[in-house]
Amino acid sequence: MDSDDLADSVLINLDVEGLTPETLKQERYEFSTTRKCCSYIKKRTFATFVASKKVLTTSDASPLWQCCEETFSDPCSIHKHVSNLHADEIEQLTTAALDLMLSQSEGEKDENESQLKDTSSWIPETSHVSEEKLSKGPGEVLLYYCYCQIQDPKLICAWQSELCSKLRLTGKVRVATEGINGTVGGTKTGTSLYIKAMLSHPIFKVMLVEDFKISEGSAECFHELKVGVYKEIVPMGVDPDIISYRLAGTHLEPEEFHKQVQSLLEDGSSKSDTILLDCRNFYESKIGQFRNCLAPDIRKFSYFPAYVDKNLDLFRNKKVLMYCTGGIRCERGSAYLRSKNVCKEVYQLKGGIHKYLEHFPEGFYRGKLFVFDERYAISFNNDIISDCRYCGAPWDQYQLCSTDFCCQLVLSCPSCREKGHTACCPVCQAKEQMTSYSLSYKEECECTDSRPRIPNDTL
Repeated sequence: MDSDDLADSVLINLDVEGLTPETLKQERYEFSTTRKCCSYIKKRTFATFVASKKVLTTSDASPLWQCCEETFSDPCSIHKHVSNLHADEIEQLTTAALDLMLSQSEGEKDENESQLKDTSSWIPETSHVSEEKLSKGPGEVLLYYCYCQIQDPKLICAWQSELCSKLRLTGKVRVATEGINGTVGGTKTGTSLYIKAMLSHPIFKVMLVEDFKISEGSAECFHELKVGVYKEIVPMGVDPDIISYRLAGTHLEPEEFHKQVQSLLEDGSSKSDTILLDCRNFYESKIGQFRNCLAPDIRKFSYFPAYVDKNLDLFRNKKVLMYCTGGIRCERGSAYLRSKNVCKEVYQLKGGIHKYLEHFPEGFYRGKLFVFDERYAISFNNDIISDCRYCGAPWDQYQLCSTDFCCQLVLSCPSCREKGHTACCPVCQAKEQMTSYSLSYKEECECTDSRPRIPNDTL
């Protein structure tokens, strides 16, 4: 729907007989505003599309854009290319954005009004629950996320802090205008009330009970409660307005994903047109992964976009099956990969490895599932796929490097730890024995120096 079509729609629906000078003036104003809005959305869609083709380069290098297997070095050439060859896609994206805006206008109005309420109205009644039930007894950890429009993230942040504190929950919750991402631990009574409160909130009514991944744990799995407002609910380092979760790949239920992986493994061909892509960090995939996957050797998810840019030829004309811990990184990661227009198809595991292992504990994922809390990993099968850093014995239980200035994780078996091998590498081990050290040594060790920031992979 372009601006002229939208204008025609406005004119067709005018109540001509009921017009008065005042209403005519109001209609004229609304018509003009709608037309400007439509034009703005179309321009923004075009700019976003072009921005998604930009290739990450070094800070001193000239910007480059890649599209349709061509490379463009100046803005005019990429703009002309997109205008000539991708006009239909721009129209489709503009129409989708307009339809979404128009359909949500009334809903957002009601939602905004509800967001102005006092946060206490969203806190569940707990007078019937004893303090002991909230503080003691069987516990668990929840993992969840929800992409949705949040007009006032600070208000939701305040509500989450009050809610978790009242229910004696600890953990981490990220809030942004694009949604919420959290992992919290406490007693089963507390987590049950938390889920109920989330599902009752007008903003998160789109969520289902199944969206909360549950594992054994407690409030002790986290040092404290951290709730904050951020630009992204998962830190990929790319503006959500440029690469939105709405561009994500096709979601596959665990059963369908299992079938796809089974077909890939049965094929066994080195020239398969399918890539099983792990979009987690190297230390996560090191202790657990799907068989025959491509696991990038990256330290942070914010490196993933640069990894894709550097390895585009790996994904050219391929069907990609992506997975991560709970699904959230695949939402943005698959969107970024799709924006490059090199893949034949992009799919992602709905609910992540966590949901897959609930259905297939002895499936194609082997080893532990890394989690970002004091447990470091949870187990669904007995396989150990990683080794001790020092002696090479099978071992998959992480601990932090024993040096105060290093935040690396280390796999050191009990036997090696008894011998004093508690640092992540010999370099840190030597630093630990120094009587003094400079804080500038932080995370400068064999682990970081020997690993390229963005690896260049081959299949």
